[in-house]
Amino acid sequence: MIEVILEDERWEALGLEALCGPAGQEAMAVTGRKTDGFEVALMGCDDQRIADLNRDFRGKPVPTNVLSWPALEEAPRQGGLPEIALGDIAIAYETCLREAGEKGVSVEDHITHLVIHGVLHLLGYDHISDSEAEEMEALEIKALAKLGINNPY
Repeated sequence: MIEVILEDERWEALGLEALCGPAGQEAMAVTGRKTDGFEVALMGCDDQRIADLNRDFRGKPVPTNVLSWPALEEAPRQGGLPEIALGDIAIAYETCLREAGEKGVSVEDHITHLVIHGVLHLLGYDHISDSEAEEMEALEIKALAKLGINNPY
């Protein structure tokens, strides 16, 4: 389950809440986990708020598309998880819309991609090295395909 907190009301018109459930379930499924029994808090905010969070937590005072804070120090990469709060995600409105336009994809598809990306981070996946990035991107592509969304890469 993904609990959505709207700090910026513009997210409501984009249907953020409706997109989160299927995106989170597919992110769990492609990693071999149960698609229920998990909790994520997702905040829909604006660029200024995410820039502040990015500064506070990563030392980068600029907007970014999505940030995540895992609840577990190290989530098991395979298999099921007990009912658990996985962590928190923040997604930035202006950056999300700008990136969707630049990529020529629908805003809804880009939101779905970012939610999947954020959930994978909560599960311990990352893109620091090339091999990690390839693994994470492959999972994203697989989850998106199951939702009828084309490869964003």
